[in-house]
Amino acid sequence: MTAAQDTAVDEVAAAIEAAVARWSDRLLELSHSLHREPEIAFAEFRSCGKITALATAAGFTVERGVGGLDTAFTATYGAGELTVGFCAEYDALPGIGHACGHNVNAAAAVGGALALAEVADQLGLRVKLVGTPAEEAGGGKAILLREGIFDDVAIAMMVHAGAQDEVGGSSLAMTQLTVRYMGKPAHAATAPWEGVNALDAISIAYHAIGLLRQQLEPGVIVSFIVTEGGQAPNVIPAQTAAAVEIRAKTLAQLRRTQSRVQACLQAGAIASGTDLTVATCGEEFADLLQDDLLTGAYVRALQRLGRTPISRAGEHIASTDMGNISQVIPAIHPTIGYDVGGAAHHTAEFAEHGTSPSADAAVLDGAAALALVGAEIGLDSRQRTRLNNRTSSSCREQ
Repeated sequence: MTAAQDTAVDEVAAAIEAAVARWSDRLLELSHSLHREPEIAFAEFRSCGKITALATAAGFTVERGVGGLDTAFTATYGAGELTVGFCAEYDALPGIGHACGHNVNAAAAVGGALALAEVADQLGLRVKLVGTPAEEAGGGKAILLREGIFDDVAIAMMVHAGAQDEVGGSSLAMTQLTVRYMGKPAHAATAPWEGVNALDAISIAYHAIGLLRQQLEPGVIVSFIVTEGGQAPNVIPAQTAAAVEIRAKTLAQLRRTQSRVQACLQAGAIASGTDLTVATCGEEFADLLQDDLLTGAYVRALQRLGRTPISRAGEHIASTDMGNISQVIPAIHPTIGYDVGGAAHHTAEFAEHGTSPSADAAVLDGAAALALVGAEIGLDSRQRTRLNNRTSSSCREQ
Protein backbone atom coordinates (compact mmCIF):
# COMPACT_ATOMS: atom_id res chain seq x y z
CA MET A 1 0.00 0.00 0.00
CA THR A 2 1.38 3.43 -0.97
CA ALA A 3 1.79 6.37 1.38
CA ALA A 4 -1.16 8.06 -0.32
CA GLN A 5 -3.32 4.96 0.23
CA ASP A 6 -2.24 4.81 3.87
CA THR A 7 -3.28 8.42 4.29
CA ALA A 8 -6.67 7.74 2.68
CA VAL A 9 -7.27 4.78 4.99
CA ASP A 10 -6.37 6.82 8.06
CA GLU A 11 -8.63 9.69 7.00
CA VAL A 12 -11.59 7.39 6.42
CA ALA A 13 -10.98 5.55 9.69
CA ALA A 14 -10.80 8.84 11.57
CA ALA A 15 -14.10 9.94 10.03
CA ILE A 16 -15.74 6.66 11.07
CA GLU A 17 -14.46 6.86 14.62
CA ALA A 18 -15.62 10.46 14.86
CA ALA A 19 -19.07 9.46 13.62
CA VAL A 20 -19.34 6.70 16.25
CA ALA A 21 -18.35 9.21 18.92
CA ARG A 22 -20.92 11.69 17.66
CA TRP A 23 -23.70 9.09 17.74
CA SER A 24 -22.50 7.39 20.92
CA ASP A 25 -25.12 8.86 23.25
CA ARG A 26 -27.97 7.85 20.94
CA LEU A 27 -26.50 4.38 20.39
CA LEU A 28 -26.12 3.69 24.10
CA GLU A 29 -29.57 5.08 24.76
CA LEU A 30 -30.87 2.64 22.15
CA SER A 31 -29.03 -0.31 23.71
CA HIS A 32 -30.32 0.53 27.19
CA SER A 33 -33.86 1.10 25.97
CA LEU A 34 -33.96 -2.23 24.13
CA HIS A 35 -32.64 -3.91 27.25
CA ARG A 36 -35.20 -2.17 29.46
CA GLU A 37 -38.15 -3.19 27.26
CA PRO A 38 -37.35 -6.68 25.90
CA GLU A 39 -39.67 -8.18 23.29
CA ILE A 40 -39.81 -11.76 22.07
CA ALA A 41 -39.67 -13.15 18.53
CA PHE A 42 -42.01 -11.59 15.95
CA ALA A 43 -43.38 -9.17 18.59
CA GLU A 44 -40.53 -6.62 18.63
CA PHE A 45 -42.74 -3.66 17.70
CA ARG A 46 -41.28 -1.13 20.13
CA SER A 47 -37.75 -2.27 19.40
CA CYS A 48 -38.28 -1.94 15.66
CA GLY A 49 -39.75 1.52 16.16
CA LYS A 50 -36.81 2.71 18.25
CA ILE A 51 -34.25 1.61 15.70
CA THR A 52 -36.09 2.95 12.66
CA ALA A 53 -36.60 6.30 14.41
CA LEU A 54 -32.84 6.62 14.90
CA ALA A 55 -32.12 5.54 11.32
CA THR A 56 -34.61 8.10 10.04
CA ALA A 57 -32.97 10.80 12.14
CA ALA A 58 -29.66 9.88 10.52
CA GLY A 59 -31.06 10.42 7.03
CA PHE A 60 -31.67 6.80 6.06
CA THR A 61 -34.63 5.79 3.91
CA VAL A 62 -36.67 3.37 6.01
CA GLU A 63 -39.18 0.71 4.98
CA ARG A 64 -40.95 -1.27 7.68
CA GLY A 65 -42.76 -4.60 7.40
CA VAL A 66 -40.44 -5.97 4.71
CA GLY A 67 -40.41 -9.62 3.72
CA GLY A 68 -43.89 -10.11 5.11
CA LEU A 69 -42.66 -9.63 8.70
CA ASP A 70 -44.30 -6.84 10.71
CA THR A 71 -41.21 -6.24 12.84
CA ALA A 72 -38.61 -6.36 10.07
CA PHE A 73 -37.30 -3.29 8.27
CA THR A 74 -34.67 -1.96 5.88
CA ALA A 75 -32.89 1.37 6.21
CA THR A 76 -30.69 2.48 3.31
CA TYR A 77 -28.25 5.29 2.70
CA GLY A 78 -26.15 6.25 -0.33
CA ALA A 79 -26.21 5.36 -4.00
CA GLY A 80 -22.93 3.51 -4.51
CA GLU A 81 -22.74 0.37 -6.64
CA LEU A 82 -21.58 -1.84 -3.74
CA THR A 83 -24.11 -2.49 -0.96
CA VAL A 84 -22.77 -3.22 2.52
CA GLY A 85 -25.32 -4.93 4.76
CA PHE A 86 -25.64 -4.74 8.54
CA CYS A 87 -27.91 -7.18 10.38
CA ALA A 88 -29.63 -5.88 13.51
CA GLU A 89 -31.24 -8.56 15.66
CA TYR A 90 -33.27 -7.36 18.65
CA ASP A 91 -35.51 -10.12 19.96
CA ALA A 92 -35.21 -11.25 23.58
CA LEU A 93 -35.88 -14.50 25.43
CA PRO A 94 -39.19 -15.20 27.19
CA GLY A 95 -39.01 -14.48 30.89
CA ILE A 96 -35.35 -13.46 31.06
CA GLY A 97 -35.11 -10.58 28.61
CA HIS A 98 -31.90 -9.84 26.72
CA ALA A 99 -30.05 -12.86 28.06
CA CYS A 100 -28.24 -13.25 24.73
CA GLY A 101 -27.22 -9.60 24.45
CA HIS A 102 -29.27 -8.71 21.40
CA ASN A 103 -29.58 -5.13 22.65
CA VAL A 104 -25.79 -4.89 22.20
CA ASN A 105 -25.96 -6.66 18.83
CA ALA A 106 -28.61 -4.29 17.53
CA ALA A 107 -27.03 -1.06 18.75
CA ALA A 108 -23.63 -2.06 17.35
CA ALA A 109 -25.14 -2.88 13.93
CA VAL A 110 -27.03 0.41 13.89
CA GLY A 111 -23.88 2.28 14.90
CA GLY A 112 -21.86 0.55 12.20
CA ALA A 113 -24.38 1.54 9.55
CA LEU A 114 -24.55 5.15 10.75
CA ALA A 115 -20.76 5.44 10.85
CA LEU A 116 -20.21 3.91 7.41
CA ALA A 117 -22.87 6.25 6.00
CA GLU A 118 -20.53 9.09 6.94
CA VAL A 119 -18.10 8.00 4.21
CA ALA A 120 -20.45 6.09 1.89
CA ASP A 121 -20.52 8.67 -0.89
CA GLN A 122 -16.76 9.12 -0.73
CA LEU A 123 -16.23 5.36 -1.09
CA GLY A 124 -18.98 4.65 -3.62
CA LEU A 125 -20.97 2.54 -1.18
CA ARG A 126 -24.61 1.99 -0.38
CA VAL A 127 -25.34 1.14 3.25
CA LYS A 128 -28.23 -1.19 4.06
CA LEU A 129 -29.29 -1.83 7.64
CA VAL A 130 -31.67 -4.80 7.86
CA GLY A 131 -33.82 -5.30 10.94
CA THR A 132 -33.94 -9.07 11.42
CA PRO A 133 -36.50 -10.22 14.00
CA ALA A 134 -36.90 -13.61 15.65
CA GLU A 135 -33.39 -15.03 15.83
CA GLU A 136 -34.15 -16.81 19.10
CA ALA A 137 -37.23 -18.53 17.69
CA GLY A 138 -38.48 -18.53 14.14
CA GLY A 139 -35.50 -17.55 12.00
CA GLY A 140 -36.24 -14.06 10.70
CA LYS A 141 -33.04 -13.85 8.66
CA ALA A 142 -33.86 -17.07 6.83
CA ILE A 143 -37.30 -15.70 5.94
CA LEU A 144 -35.93 -12.34 4.78
CA LEU A 145 -33.25 -14.08 2.71
CA ARG A 146 -35.89 -16.20 0.98
CA GLU A 147 -38.04 -13.13 0.37
CA GLY A 148 -35.20 -11.38 -1.48
CA ILE A 149 -34.36 -8.71 1.09
CA PHE A 150 -30.64 -9.55 0.80
CA ASP A 151 -30.52 -9.91 -2.98
CA ASP A 152 -28.74 -6.56 -3.41
CA VAL A 153 -26.33 -7.03 -0.48
CA ALA A 154 -22.67 -7.75 -1.32
CA ILE A 155 -21.55 -8.46 2.25
CA ALA A 156 -23.52 -8.98 5.46
CA MET A 157 -22.14 -8.24 8.92
CA MET A 158 -23.06 -8.17 12.57
CA VAL A 159 -21.40 -8.65 15.94
CA HIS A 160 -22.75 -10.80 18.75
CA ALA A 161 -22.46 -10.11 22.45
CA GLY A 162 -20.22 -12.43 24.45
CA ALA A 163 -17.64 -12.77 27.18
CA GLN A 164 -14.64 -12.13 24.91
CA ASP A 165 -13.67 -11.02 21.43
CA GLU A 166 -13.78 -14.00 19.07
CA VAL A 167 -13.62 -14.46 15.30
CA GLY A 168 -13.90 -17.26 12.77
CA GLY A 169 -16.13 -19.71 14.60
CA SER A 170 -18.95 -21.61 12.96
CA SER A 171 -22.38 -22.52 14.27
CA LEU A 172 -24.44 -25.68 14.23
CA ALA A 173 -27.14 -26.22 11.64
CA MET A 174 -30.43 -26.72 13.45
CA THR A 175 -34.05 -27.70 12.98
CA GLN A 176 -36.90 -27.97 15.47
CA LEU A 177 -39.83 -30.35 15.13
CA THR A 178 -43.22 -30.56 16.79
CA VAL A 179 -44.53 -34.11 17.08
CA ARG A 180 -48.10 -35.25 17.74
CA TYR A 181 -49.56 -38.74 18.13
CA MET A 182 -53.31 -39.35 17.91
CA GLY A 183 -54.83 -42.49 19.41
CA LYS A 184 -58.13 -43.41 21.06
CA PRO A 185 -59.21 -42.90 24.71
CA ALA A 186 -60.53 -45.65 26.92
CA HIS A 187 -61.01 -46.33 30.61
CA ALA A 188 -57.61 -47.41 31.89
CA ALA A 189 -59.09 -49.90 34.40
CA THR A 190 -62.28 -51.32 32.90
CA ALA A 191 -61.48 -51.48 29.16
CA PRO A 192 -57.89 -50.48 28.36
CA TRP A 193 -57.90 -52.81 25.34
CA GLU A 194 -60.40 -50.53 23.64
CA GLY A 195 -57.92 -47.64 23.66
CA VAL A 196 -55.03 -46.74 21.39
CA ASN A 197 -52.34 -45.39 23.69
CA ALA A 198 -50.62 -42.27 22.33
CA LEU A 199 -48.29 -42.19 25.33
CA ASP A 200 -46.92 -45.56 24.25
CA ALA A 201 -45.98 -43.95 20.95
CA ILE A 202 -44.07 -41.16 22.69
CA SER A 203 -42.30 -43.67 24.94
CA ILE A 204 -41.20 -45.84 22.03
CA ALA A 205 -39.98 -42.85 20.01
CA TYR A 206 -38.09 -41.42 22.99
CA HIS A 207 -36.26 -44.69 23.62
CA ALA A 208 -35.59 -45.26 19.91
CA ILE A 209 -33.92 -41.84 19.68
CA GLY A 210 -31.97 -42.61 22.85
CA LEU A 211 -30.61 -45.76 21.22
CA LEU A 212 -29.90 -43.86 17.99
CA ARG A 213 -27.61 -41.43 19.82
CA GLN A 214 -24.82 -44.01 20.15
CA GLN A 215 -24.55 -44.15 16.36
CA LEU A 216 -24.88 -40.47 15.55
CA GLU A 217 -22.01 -38.70 13.80
CA PRO A 218 -19.66 -36.63 15.99
CA GLY A 219 -21.09 -33.21 16.82
CA VAL A 220 -24.73 -34.18 16.25
CA ILE A 221 -27.16 -33.37 19.07
CA VAL A 222 -30.77 -34.58 19.33
CA SER A 223 -32.88 -33.20 22.18
CA PHE A 224 -36.39 -34.49 22.99
CA ILE A 225 -39.01 -33.34 25.50
CA VAL A 226 -42.61 -34.43 26.08
CA THR A 227 -44.94 -31.45 25.97
CA GLU A 228 -48.22 -33.33 26.41
CA GLY A 229 -48.51 -36.77 27.97
CA GLY A 230 -52.17 -37.27 28.75
CA GLN A 231 -54.86 -35.75 30.95
CA ALA A 232 -55.63 -38.29 33.68
CA PRO A 233 -54.05 -41.57 34.82
CA ASN A 234 -57.33 -43.47 34.55
CA VAL A 235 -57.78 -42.59 30.87
CA ILE A 236 -55.73 -44.15 28.08
CA PRO A 237 -54.02 -41.09 26.53
CA ALA A 238 -55.55 -40.38 23.15
CA GLN A 239 -53.26 -37.50 22.28
CA THR A 240 -49.64 -36.75 23.12
CA ALA A 241 -47.05 -34.29 21.84
CA ALA A 242 -43.31 -33.75 21.92
CA ALA A 243 -40.69 -31.26 20.74
CA VAL A 244 -37.47 -32.40 19.07
CA GLU A 245 -34.42 -30.29 18.29
CA ILE A 246 -31.62 -31.52 16.02
CA ARG A 247 -28.24 -29.81 15.62
CA ALA A 248 -25.36 -30.82 13.36
CA LYS A 249 -22.16 -29.38 11.91
CA THR A 250 -23.56 -29.02 8.38
CA LEU A 251 -26.91 -28.90 6.64
CA ALA A 252 -26.17 -32.22 4.92
CA GLN A 253 -25.41 -33.86 8.26
CA LEU A 254 -28.53 -32.29 9.75
CA ARG A 255 -30.75 -33.72 7.05
CA ARG A 256 -29.23 -37.20 7.34
CA THR A 257 -29.91 -37.12 11.06
CA GLN A 258 -33.45 -35.84 10.58
CA SER A 259 -34.19 -38.82 8.35
CA ARG A 260 -33.04 -41.19 11.11
CA VAL A 261 -35.05 -39.32 13.75
CA GLN A 262 -38.14 -39.45 11.53
CA ALA A 263 -37.80 -43.24 11.41
CA CYS A 264 -37.71 -43.36 15.23
CA LEU A 265 -40.84 -41.26 15.43
CA GLN A 266 -42.58 -43.44 12.87
CA ALA A 267 -41.62 -46.50 14.90
CA GLY A 268 -43.65 -45.14 17.80
CA ALA A 269 -46.69 -44.75 15.59
CA ILE A 270 -46.38 -48.20 14.02
CA ALA A 271 -45.90 -50.03 17.31
CA SER A 272 -48.74 -48.25 19.10
CA GLY A 273 -51.20 -48.00 16.22
CA THR A 274 -51.42 -44.22 16.47
CA ASP A 275 -51.39 -41.56 13.79
CA LEU A 276 -48.26 -39.40 13.62
CA THR A 277 -47.96 -35.75 12.57
CA VAL A 278 -44.54 -34.04 12.38
CA ALA A 279 -44.16 -30.34 11.58
CA THR A 280 -41.13 -28.08 11.37
CA CYS A 281 -41.19 -25.32 13.97
CA GLY A 282 -39.71 -22.14 12.52
CA GLU A 283 -36.98 -22.04 9.90
CA GLU A 284 -34.15 -24.48 9.42
CA PHE A 285 -30.86 -22.82 10.46
CA ALA A 286 -27.79 -23.41 8.32
CA ASP A 287 -24.24 -23.66 9.63
CA LEU A 288 -22.28 -20.40 9.69
CA LEU A 289 -19.58 -19.76 7.07
CA GLN A 290 -17.40 -16.80 8.03
CA ASP A 291 -15.64 -15.12 5.11
CA ASP A 292 -11.87 -15.21 5.62
CA LEU A 293 -11.13 -11.89 3.94
CA LEU A 294 -13.83 -10.04 5.86
CA THR A 295 -12.64 -11.70 9.06
CA GLY A 296 -9.12 -10.44 8.40
CA ALA A 297 -10.46 -6.93 7.91
CA TYR A 298 -12.43 -7.19 11.15
CA VAL A 299 -9.36 -8.36 13.09
CA ARG A 300 -7.40 -5.36 11.80
CA ALA A 301 -10.25 -3.06 12.78
CA LEU A 302 -10.40 -4.46 16.31
CA GLN A 303 -6.65 -4.16 16.68
CA ARG A 304 -6.90 -0.51 15.69
CA LEU A 305 -9.39 -0.14 18.56
CA GLY A 306 -7.07 -1.84 21.03
CA ARG A 307 -8.73 -5.27 21.10
CA THR A 308 -7.16 -8.64 20.24
CA PRO A 309 -9.71 -11.30 19.27
CA ILE A 310 -9.34 -15.04 19.78
CA SER A 311 -9.70 -17.28 16.74
CA ARG A 312 -12.44 -19.93 16.97
CA ALA A 313 -11.88 -21.29 13.46
CA GLY A 314 -12.98 -24.90 13.22
CA GLU A 315 -15.26 -24.69 16.26
CA HIS A 316 -19.06 -24.98 16.11
CA ILE A 317 -20.85 -22.94 18.76
CA ALA A 318 -24.64 -22.71 19.25
CA SER A 319 -26.89 -21.96 16.24
CA THR A 320 -27.93 -18.82 14.39
CA ASP A 321 -29.98 -17.87 11.36
CA MET A 322 -27.02 -15.74 10.26
CA GLY A 323 -25.79 -19.10 8.97
CA ASN A 324 -28.45 -19.03 6.27
CA ILE A 325 -27.22 -15.68 5.03
CA SER A 326 -23.58 -16.77 5.16
CA GLN A 327 -24.31 -19.71 2.84
CA VAL A 328 -24.99 -17.32 -0.05
CA ILE A 329 -23.42 -13.96 0.89
CA PRO A 330 -19.89 -13.29 2.22
CA ALA A 331 -20.53 -12.65 5.91
CA ILE A 332 -19.04 -12.28 9.36
CA HIS A 333 -20.60 -12.89 12.76
CA PRO A 334 -17.81 -12.29 15.31
CA THR A 335 -18.28 -11.99 19.06
CA ILE A 336 -17.72 -8.61 20.72
CA GLY A 337 -16.65 -9.14 24.30
CA TYR A 338 -17.52 -7.49 27.59
CA ASP A 339 -17.51 -8.42 31.26
CA VAL A 340 -20.40 -10.80 31.95
CA GLY A 341 -19.18 -11.95 35.35
CA GLY A 342 -18.68 -15.50 34.16
CA ALA A 343 -22.36 -15.87 33.22
CA ALA A 344 -23.44 -18.07 30.32
CA HIS A 345 -25.67 -16.96 27.45
CA HIS A 346 -29.41 -17.48 27.93
CA THR A 347 -29.32 -16.90 31.67
CA ALA A 348 -30.74 -14.07 33.76
CA GLU A 349 -27.23 -13.44 35.07
CA PHE A 350 -25.95 -12.75 31.53
CA ALA A 351 -28.77 -10.27 30.96
CA GLU A 352 -27.80 -8.32 34.08
CA HIS A 353 -24.53 -7.23 32.42
CA GLY A 354 -26.11 -5.95 29.19
CA THR A 355 -26.01 -2.23 30.06
CA SER A 356 -22.76 -2.11 32.02
CA PRO A 357 -19.95 0.30 31.06
CA SER A 358 -18.16 -2.72 29.57
CA ALA A 359 -21.20 -3.59 27.44
CA ASP A 360 -21.48 0.05 26.34
CA ALA A 361 -17.85 -0.05 25.21
CA ALA A 362 -18.64 -3.21 23.23
CA VAL A 363 -21.50 -1.41 21.45
CA LEU A 364 -19.26 1.43 20.33
CA ASP A 365 -16.24 -0.70 19.45
CA GLY A 366 -18.45 -3.18 17.61
CA ALA A 367 -20.01 -0.34 15.63
CA ALA A 368 -16.64 1.14 14.71
CA ALA A 369 -15.16 -2.24 13.78
CA LEU A 370 -18.02 -3.15 11.46
CA ALA A 371 -17.89 0.24 9.76
CA LEU A 372 -14.11 -0.04 9.37
CA VAL A 373 -14.58 -3.40 7.63
CA GLY A 374 -17.01 -1.80 5.20
CA ALA A 375 -14.59 1.03 4.57
CA GLU A 376 -11.65 -1.31 3.96
CA ILE A 377 -13.71 -3.19 1.38
CA GLY A 378 -14.72 0.08 -0.22
CA LEU A 379 -11.07 1.10 -0.58
CA ASP A 380 -9.91 -2.25 -1.99
CA SER A 381 -10.51 -2.57 -5.73
CA ARG A 382 -9.85 -6.32 -5.74
CA GLN A 383 -12.42 -6.91 -3.03
CA ARG A 384 -14.94 -4.72 -4.82
CA THR A 385 -14.47 -6.79 -7.96
CA ARG A 386 -14.92 -10.03 -6.02
CA LEU A 387 -18.09 -8.81 -4.37
CA ASN A 388 -19.60 -7.10 -7.39
CA ASN A 389 -19.41 -10.44 -9.21
CA ARG A 390 -21.91 -11.87 -6.73
CA THR A 391 -25.32 -11.60 -8.34
CA SER A 392 -28.75 -11.75 -6.80
CA SER A 393 -29.30 -15.12 -8.48
CA SER A 394 -26.99 -16.66 -5.87
CA CYS A 395 -29.56 -15.97 -3.18
CA ARG A 396 -31.29 -19.32 -2.96
CA GLU A 397 -33.73 -20.64 -0.44
CA GLN A 398 -32.03 -22.28 2.55
